[in-house]
Amino acid sequence: MQVAAKLQEYWRRNLNITAVMLVIWFVVTFVVGYFARELNFGFFGWPFSFWVGAQGALVVYMLIIWYYARYMNQLDNEYGVQEEEEV
Repeated sequence: MQVAAKLQEYWRRNLNITAVMLVIWFVVTFVVGYFARELNFGFFGWPFSFWVGAQGALVVYMLIIWYYARYMNQLDNEYGVQEEEEV
């Protein structure tokens, strides 16, 4: 019974971080992209709308992937469900 409760808590935390990452992805992809032309100011010598479309979103996507992988490795270790390394 204790193992099932621990796995449910693990799954709940997994779903929570996934939901947060999806909200960040949605905001960067659709909200910022939709309003980018209205954000008309210089950013590193380029218009901000160009930077968001060309580079900004990609940087955020890479940060999402990096943070999610790091967080899930810590969570797996905390709950004892980490992958075993093959020799």
